[in-house]
Amino acid sequence: MIRHKDLDDPQTREVIVIGGGIAGLSAALYLGRAQRDTLVIDSGHSMARWEPEVENYLGFPEGVGGEELLRKGCRQAKRHEVRFVDDEIRAVSSNKLGFVLKGKTKTYRTKRLLLATGIFHLPPEIPGVNECLGHSMFFCKDCDGVRVRGKRIAIVGSNNEAVEYALGMLHYSACVIVATNGKRIRWGKRHARWLAEYEIPVERKPITDVQHRKRKIRALDFGDGTCVRIDYIFTTRGDVFHTGLAKKLRAKLDADGQIKVDLCMRTSVPGLYAAGCVTPANCQMIIAAGQGAAAAQAINRDLFEESLATHSLRRFRQAQLADEKTSPESAPRLRRRKKKNGSSRTRPRRRA
Repeated sequence: MIRHKDLDDPQTREVIVIGGGIAGLSAALYLGRAQRDTLVIDSGHSMARWEPEVENYLGFPEGVGGEELLRKGCRQAKRHEVRFVDDEIRAVSSNKLGFVLKGKTKTYRTKRLLLATGIFHLPPEIPGVNECLGHSMFFCKDCDGVRVRGKRIAIVGSNNEAVEYALGMLHYSACVIVATNGKRIRWGKRHARWLAEYEIPVERKPITDVQHRKRKIRALDFGDGTCVRIDYIFTTRGDVFHTGLAKKLRAKLDADGQIKVDLCMRTSVPGLYAAGCVTPANCQMIIAAGQGAAAAQAINRDLFEESLATHSLRRFRQAQLADEKTSPESAPRLRRRKKKNGSSRTRPRRRA
């Protein structure tokens, strides 16, 4: 079967997706199913790998590991001839033909580029806490609040968001504290009043260690020799958006440093799209998957409209007419025969 890539420059891909996380894999799947020549360039840093058990992804009532979800998504995309390469793009530029990407050892060219480069949640600056990531130290109350019902919870942070997290966690547990880890308090007067109104304790001392066993947190140790028994930590230290490539292409970012996109995931740069947590979307896996699908559909539509405008679809059709069957063969007309019970079934009419 003839595909567009058979007629195009073999050195130029129709679409390149940078990022093999949930958004990138979802886009790759849709693009592969749309018969688009698609390459996924992945450096293996998806935040989904931090999740030992994802409990809020539709269709997995018993939960699913983040690694497993990525592995299955990759296999699903490969079924539709999507190619994958392990590389890290260090430079990118654009011209009238598309984009040129320079990786560690190879250069890539593409007509359309999708950035699904994601985000990095900053863990708190506490010794011993990294081993607990995804097990008893979390970033998102919407994802993991239900896991901690009735447990002892510490919100590590010193800003307005930390206070709001603590207030929100009251829906899940009565035992919630805010630990500033010795940092200067940056929450406002209204948030201070809320802490007092809802009687949420605040620990201001630096945290010197996290007691844990088998990745389960047991207590926080403070600089004055005291400790507080805790089961779970949520942190609001902040996020790093991987927008370096978008900046090099001069795509517009919002005030928080996320890539601005329209409803079809198009950026301010023609031919450049973005999906997932690198955009202003709520950073949920299922939302990232939806954005990836939306971006892929927009890319497929834009490539189709371009093929009409440039008449490349006509060239494709001419190749089909020359090399493939393009009309269905004639067959005897079908007639319906009645069964004994009054129903009927279809069978070919006999030739005379």
